[in-house]
Amino acid sequence: MKQTLLATALSLALSTALLSAAPAQAAPRAAATANAADQRFDAIWQAEWKWRLDQGLAWDEDSPRALRGELARVDARTQAARLAYWQDVLRRLDTIRPEQLSAPRKIDYAVYRAQIAAFVEAQRFREYEQPVNADSAFWSDITYIARKPFKTEAEYRAYLKQLADLPRYFGEETENMRAGLTRGFTPPKVTLAGREAPLVNIANAKTPQDTVFYTPFKEMPATIPAAVQDELRAQGTRLIAERVQPAYAAVLRFVQAEYFPRARTTLAADSLPDGKAYYQSKIVEFTTTDMTAQQIHQVGLAEMARIRAEMQQTMDKAGFKGDLPAFLAFLRSDPQFYAKTPEELLMRAAWIAKKFDGKADQYFGYLPRRRFAIVPVPPDQAPYYTSARGGPGIYLVNTYNLPARALYSLPALTLHESAPGHAFQMPVALEQQGVPPFRRAYISAYGEGWALYCERLGSEMGIYETPYETFGMLSYQAWRAARLVVDTGIHAMGWTREQAQAYMHDNTALSDHEIETEVDRYISWPGQALSYYLGQMAIMEARAKAQAALGEKFDIRAFHDTVLQLGSVPLPVLKARIDAFIADGGKSPYPASK
Repeated sequence: MKQTLLATALSLALSTALLSAAPAQAAPRAAATANAADQRFDAIWQAEWKWRLDQGLAWDEDSPRALRGELARVDARTQAARLAYWQDVLRRLDTIRPEQLSAPRKIDYAVYRAQIAAFVEAQRFREYEQPVNADSAFWSDITYIARKPFKTEAEYRAYLKQLADLPRYFGEETENMRAGLTRGFTPPKVTLAGREAPLVNIANAKTPQDTVFYTPFKEMPATIPAAVQDELRAQGTRLIAERVQPAYAAVLRFVQAEYFPRARTTLAADSLPDGKAYYQSKIVEFTTTDMTAQQIHQVGLAEMARIRAEMQQTMDKAGFKGDLPAFLAFLRSDPQFYAKTPEELLMRAAWIAKKFDGKADQYFGYLPRRRFAIVPVPPDQAPYYTSARGGPGIYLVNTYNLPARALYSLPALTLHESAPGHAFQMPVALEQQGVPPFRRAYISAYGEGWALYCERLGSEMGIYETPYETFGMLSYQAWRAARLVVDTGIHAMGWTREQAQAYMHDNTALSDHEIETEVDRYISWPGQALSYYLGQMAIMEARAKAQAALGEKFDIRAFHDTVLQLGSVPLPVLKARIDAFIADGGKSPYPASK
């Protein structure tokens, strides 16, 4: 959901803030004898990570910036300095020969170098000049600081300093947007309609207590004396009224009067400055491969044809006599497939999640300690938010516009976003001991590929109970395969918005509302949509290879544990790890769980 480096940092901050220190029983990392190459590599990443913390681009509760309560600086001068710094890190990394590293460090190096290379490319193309897209914006991402729990007076006082600093931060983001506007580096105008709603909600709130920024003051820890609580609440109320709401109002005036009206009218990434190279850089970042747009487009078309055949078989099982367009129309319109209240949708999601719990130990040896809550998407974000999103401790379900939230798709959606998808995979990664902090970052091809694989896994697990639910899974598979076609079509082949929407309408069971929000997301966030299906294909190919090589020795729990134990890695690293898993006889990384 993130486009800028700061937004990525905010996501990482939220993930790590939601999870406490790794538990004692997490599998320890294999010890390795430090060699000269390891030591050089460690010196490079440790210095860069310390710098990253001080820049506010990563989060550690004990970091100086966190204790000072400062928001990150995002002005152009700071951004140019970051580019120079990361370019130097990349040059020093390239003086290390990976084959000389110890086995664990080879994986760390591959992850870290890809991460730094992506940072360099984002800075080189000045992505910070577009801190907004159809899916998210800095003014909504920053609300994470109000949504995390505070435990101490010191944390509250740091939060107050952040509230006081918010006008400076918003001013720098606004100047970045002006610079992007000047050179035509903006989201397409058509994708920005209505995206000012979160700004309106905070700027025009009747009282500070009506804003999300007051949330930490509604319930405060009993360990803080009552008199101090009153003081903190009073300061928070004043800062929200005098600093936060005016900052939101200023950005609202800017986007309404200048930014949205003058945003570019073209859609394609290759119409941006140095657009072809920019789009290829996003392909590399989000797929961790060097595939071309044309190659990906052809993969998408081939996979769509294969899924269409599966859809027809499922329609036959459902006893439907018409063609695919008629079946899709039936699914989109019949009331039996839609919840009547938000509570019904949330409860159905909870039921599906508990069905997985009953199957979990058959498919996974290691189960994460972190549980997750099922929470509706906040009302101010819901109209333009995706159908759901999951992560450590949370499964967000969009209850806005219930006729767009099909129940037959809910099992696949729940497996993807909650468990064994994002709300399961991320905690497993975070619970690994001895892993460098930069490994906590999220690599889309791996993370989204895993979550999409989980949707397919639901068939083996018996989660889908009707042909309609199986079709919902296939529709979601088609949705992600269609992304390969649509994203490359829009950004490299001249497709129109209407052409992309029509392709999604004809090949998936998504509602028209979801199709519109999703296509706008792909238009304004080039490349991200490519990560899902290509990542799933890599995991499925690795599993097929392991099953063929190991035969009766293949243990699905050991395979899944091995994939998840890695955490987010580039797809070539995943493939190499499964090759080692095969060579080792298919052993689980958690022997005690066997």
